[in-house]
Amino acid sequence: MPDINLDNLEPAVDLTSCDQEPIHILGQVQSFGCLLAVSADWIIAHASANCDTVLGFRAEDLPGQPIATLFSESALHDLRTRMQMLPLQETAVRVFGYDLKGDGQLFDISAHKSNRLFVLEFEPCRKDQDKLHDAVLVQALIARVQRHGDIDNMAQEAARGLKALSGFDRVMVYRFEEDDSGTVIAEAREAGMEPLLGLRYPASDIPKQARALYMRSLLRIIPDVKAPVYPILPASDPNGAPLDLSLAVTRAVSMIHLEYLENMGVAASMSVSILRNGKLWGLFSCHHNTPRYIDYEKRTSVELFAQLFNYELAQLEMSEELGDVDRSRALHDNLMPQLSSGRSLFEAFDDLCQGINEVIPFDGAAIYTDGDYKAQGAAPLEEEFKGLVRFLNTTPPGQIYATDNLIGRYPAAEGFADRVAGLLVIPVSRSPRDYFVLFRREIVKSVTWAGNPEKPVSVGPNGLRLTPRKSFEAWQEVARGHCQPWRLREKRTAEALRTTLIEVVLKLADENNAARKRAQDQQELLIAELNHRVRNILNLIRGLVSQGKEREKSVEALGEVLDARIHALARAHDQLTGAEWDWSPLNLLIETETEAFLAGKASRVVLSGDTLDLSPEAFTCVALVIHELVTNSVKYGALSDSSGRVEIETELQDDGNAALHWRERNGPAVQAPTRKGFGTTIIEKSVPFELNGRTEMRYRVTGLEVDFLFPARYIRESQAVHPTTRQPVQRAEMSSQRLSGAALVVEDNMIIAMDAVDMLSHLGADTVATASRVAEASEILKQGNITFVLADLNLGSEMSLPLVEDCQKLGIPVILATGYDEAGNLTERFPDIVVLKKPYTIEQLSNALAAVLPAGTKD
Repeated sequence: MPDINLDNLEPAVDLTSCDQEPIHILGQVQSFGCLLAVSADWIIAHASANCDTVLGFRAEDLPGQPIATLFSESALHDLRTRMQMLPLQETAVRVFGYDLKGDGQLFDISAHKSNRLFVLEFEPCRKDQDKLHDAVLVQALIARVQRHGDIDNMAQEAARGLKALSGFDRVMVYRFEEDDSGTVIAEAREAGMEPLLGLRYPASDIPKQARALYMRSLLRIIPDVKAPVYPILPASDPNGAPLDLSLAVTRAVSMIHLEYLENMGVAASMSVSILRNGKLWGLFSCHHNTPRYIDYEKRTSVELFAQLFNYELAQLEMSEELGDVDRSRALHDNLMPQLSSGRSLFEAFDDLCQGINEVIPFDGAAIYTDGDYKAQGAAPLEEEFKGLVRFLNTTPPGQIYATDNLIGRYPAAEGFADRVAGLLVIPVSRSPRDYFVLFRREIVKSVTWAGNPEKPVSVGPNGLRLTPRKSFEAWQEVARGHCQPWRLREKRTAEALRTTLIEVVLKLADENNAARKRAQDQQELLIAELNHRVRNILNLIRGLVSQGKEREKSVEALGEVLDARIHALARAHDQLTGAEWDWSPLNLLIETETEAFLAGKASRVVLSGDTLDLSPEAFTCVALVIHELVTNSVKYGALSDSSGRVEIETELQDDGNAALHWRERNGPAVQAPTRKGFGTTIIEKSVPFELNGRTEMRYRVTGLEVDFLFPARYIRESQAVHPTTRQPVQRAEMSSQRLSGAALVVEDNMIIAMDAVDMLSHLGADTVATASRVAEASEILKQGNITFVLADLNLGSEMSLPLVEDCQKLGIPVILATGYDEAGNLTERFPDIVVLKKPYTIEQLSNALAAVLPAGTKD
């Protein structure tokens, strides 16, 4: 190719030229499906050239024909019925596995409206036998996302889940920045692939019109970047307008984008939009090293996963907003007593700075009111600030103003750039303009780009369009004159602080200004507005979060509480199973929960009274209540110190009802809680609500007292001929034994397998392989590097016992996990086998490891 002087090209040639490409009217479709566009009276207006290979109809003969000549009457009836929903939604309607022609050949069909035409797309139904892409799997994967309380970890779990759901070699979460560049914030990839995590891509890599299409069409798939494309016939309508393919799933891809993917070594890709508040927040970007097609039904499950992730993202951000409101309220409550003594903001400046620095970090601060100036830390001099004030007076009134690059907005800031690079301005009056200002010093902001965004590009094979950059090596851009950016939550807090400061100003004005009534109205309006916003956010969040989150201060604490409640139910379930889901002793339930939770303190719980049995219907309810009582006592009550005890008395009454009396003695002084958490709600409400019984709870200074009344239908005198024995309870303490080397998890449930991988990695395993079948696991064992195996006993269609035999022959330690209460002749066949009962915790797994591993590295 001859050399071309890029400087002489008009317009200038750079990657922003991609913005000019009309990708929604390229006039071609990909090879995995074909397209028909029909008018309102069902006459074919356009057909893709591959209709013959997909549908068996010659494309050149189709335009102008009624579509009724192609498909059965029942098929057309069903399509029309589905398409009645189109006016109610902006997206396409879908039909999966439909016999269009009555010949047994099935198609996945998509239908949407494009201007005055209806666009029908057909893909041969290529269903595989893998049913893991159903809604249950999507819900399970989203449940893993929900466990995380910050965006980065949530995005990483989402990338991992979408990779498992879609089967692509690499899945990235790509977040758009304020300048429209994009950063890879999470990545799940096959071993050996070059990591892209943390790289940033210029805004020009995703043209503006592509972003607009991502807003309308949530999923975009390219099964094979080298596959042929087929033109739309005819190319335009009688008025010369091409067919708009914005919502077409088979729409062909820009040649520039295909070159871009090939330069990255990508053979197939899929992009799924991440939306937040009606805007494009980011993308799930999926790459595959070889061509990969996933059927329409699975793609719909992928869309569902993305939509649920959007919801979780919104919930997390709303939770952060609620936290911002709480911080703002706390700052307001802390500052108001300091400012209510009649001091002006100028006089209270040092106290203000100390309080604000706890919620908004800064390097310097200043106040300017009535022409007076005071500053501390890294801040401009008074003369420098008075010049800055004239610039600040041009900003919109009554709003905070923030920038992380002051020199870029106010060049005179060069004179004090050694002290200030950015600022956050809080106006505290309207006339004259008074300000409270926070400053930050300069930091060196390093950005890892995927290739040099300034690098010249060469003209490629597609006319005067550009070939994307060939090099994706990390390139460093160092930007000076910037401070640490002001985060959205800091701006929200500043806005709330503005309300507080104005409230103070108005209060002072009310005391000293003749226009007291007007100032009072303004103050009440501001307070009412703040309270209104707080209530709205609180009401919204209350509907999004579960009751169990009310009392916990961290994700870890919430996890511990939920884990304890789940295992309390598991113990109750085990006892019911042992009783073959018949009546079971209440005393045994209490003793089991006490021993499991209290360990050495169990002797301080004294049982007395009648021996009673609980019905299976009441067992789970009472188990949770007892668990919460024991937990509460250990945290706050009689069992929280070394001297207290709990007395439990059961009493069968003459009318068949039964009472249980819980008394805590010799513990710390008790006070009624100021608000009730979920645990207290379980204690107070479960028996009345679920069993139609009665609960009375009294917070005595001498100890908590609770009386329960169980209706006769759920309770009876114990009829056990012989005392029931308890199974030993697995303790919750973590063993000091550590894993090393490579481990193998054999489990047919993917979610359980992923949890087991996480546990073993936490316990020291260098790598953890997974397998869902014995044959697959045996192949991994043959590689010779596995040092430990955790295997599920029942793998659905087979048992894992042959694998246990192989492990014992090879001298590889193995633990069996099972949900069965009885393992049959397992211990007879394998006398030394260690069995881990589902559900198990990382502590229980750690203790099981200590029993099978040789003495090794300790924590």
